[in-house]
Amino acid sequence: MSFVRRITAIALLMPILVACQNSPPPQAQKSRVPSPSASLTSDKFSTGGDADDDPCTRVVSSIGYAGLLLLPAGKEDEQNFENAVLGRLAELRGIVREFGPRLPGGLRGEAESVEKATQGLAKADTPRKTQVAFLKDYRAAADRIVQGCKTS
Repeated sequence: MSFVRRITAIALLMPILVACQNSPPPQAQKSRVPSPSASLTSDKFSTGGDADDDPCTRVVSSIGYAGLLLLPAGKEDEQNFENAVLGRLAELRGIVREFGPRLPGGLRGEAESVEKATQGLAKADTPRKTQVAFLKDYRAAADRIVQGCKTS
């Protein structure tokens, strides 16, 4: 395996290693049994969370996770919309669809903007020019959600 491939493999595994280090001990983790409210709804768009999770925490965390594969703001024209990027944005869309309606009132419109932008970004057949425009729209709305959740 070449040096570049090894470095790439390590870079891809780093978020997983960090997450494993920071996970709570088994006795501190929440029960894996779904809460009653979660089992009563058929609108399940994401996995791995509880229905009573804080919506700001879930959405902001997902925005940060997707952001790990995005170029810095202002470089949207240079973004490579590879499958990993599209997958993260699709995952973010599911989390926003599930938790966005429960964000503080002023952020619900921003959640709708993120959902609309990620719907277009998550499709591989979206024309590049449109992807760049969606990414700019996404980034503006996502930044407002992150700021709004900090102050709420």
